[in-house]
Amino acid sequence: MAHPVTAWPEPLDPATAPVPRYGTGSLADLLPAVTAGQGLALPGGAPAMELAPADRVCVFLVDGLGWELLRAHPDEAPFLTSLLDTSSNGTGRPLTAGFPSTTATSLASVGTGLPPGVHGLPGYTCQNPDTGELMHQLRWHPWTDPHAWQPHPTVFQLAAAAGIHTCQVSSPSFERTPLTEIALSGGTFHGRLSGEDRMDLAAGQLAAGDRSLVYTYYAEVDGKGHRYGVDSDAWRGQLMYVDRLAQRLAEQLPPRSALYVTADHGMIDIPFDPDSRVDFDTDWELRAGVRLLGGEGRARHVYAHPGATADVLAVWREVVGDRMWVASRDEAIAAGWFGPRVADRVRERIGDVVAAAHDDMVIIASENEPRESTMVGMHGSMTPVEQLVPLLEVRT
Repeated sequence: MAHPVTAWPEPLDPATAPVPRYGTGSLADLLPAVTAGQGLALPGGAPAMELAPADRVCVFLVDGLGWELLRAHPDEAPFLTSLLDTSSNGTGRPLTAGFPSTTATSLASVGTGLPPGVHGLPGYTCQNPDTGELMHQLRWHPWTDPHAWQPHPTVFQLAAAAGIHTCQVSSPSFERTPLTEIALSGGTFHGRLSGEDRMDLAAGQLAAGDRSLVYTYYAEVDGKGHRYGVDSDAWRGQLMYVDRLAQRLAEQLPPRSALYVTADHGMIDIPFDPDSRVDFDTDWELRAGVRLLGGEGRARHVYAHPGATADVLAVWREVVGDRMWVASRDEAIAAGWFGPRVADRVRERIGDVVAAAHDDMVIIASENEPRESTMVGMHGSMTPVEQLVPLLEVRT
């Protein structure tokens, strides 16, 4: 008797991936829209995304606070949830983070007003074409000149040069990092340890100028999500805390101010089973022909040995292509994953193959990325729970 033929699932078409709304509703569009309302025209012309003008603007970025996560937890975040309710004059709406939906990429997009293909931080880790090594975009290792890596001025620098009172209020540990230098510098940096101190200082700095641009940041929603998951009491506790911080800041806004609460990405919990966590370091098929594995579990840059790119692309599509959008570099760029344009200096930082998770799964690397491989909550891809971030507004 003949055996039935098993049909392999068709790979996902990378052209169908939900590309971020670059130019009209992404994180890169936020500060250009803000400064346009303060009378500052940035290079590149008038932004397509419009915000009502305000003389004094504070952007409060909560690491890891995705739009869908916030909407799913109204009891833990009553103040922030109230800003979603259009029946009560709420104006909350989602922005897209950009690809990949990860902190270094998103903070660079926020601070420069540019998409990843132009600012050049296209992932958690990516290849430095000059050395062939993986460059860690948060730890900045191995060392490279920050301004050669990201040469564009920040919006904060342009605002300060135009006479707008500009500052950042964040953890003291971030003051002199390369990422701060090339993405978030301009005006003055104020380091404060507690969230309450940051909110109070941010409100005071808003009042320090007739036109002000203030940025403040909180990290531990993301930290607890990575460690314990977004279904944990620890994560919910951080959401409750952030809700109180946002209300504290909103209640201190000086006249003619706007507060925008946003985030750099969302997060999804990944089960601890072999189907959900595919281990690159023990999978001979995925490793074949691969020189470097970059990115992170849900957004991988795959760098092939010379001459092996076509084979690597074919194997990755066969093995994980029904659960991930798997594209060649040219396909990902043509589809606009990294923005409408990719600068020449950035092109080879992108993997020969790029894989973005569609399903609830990750490509871990248990030997080379032991800490990242044990995280509960993860992010990086283009699914709504990772990609959509809130834009919540309070005005005086």
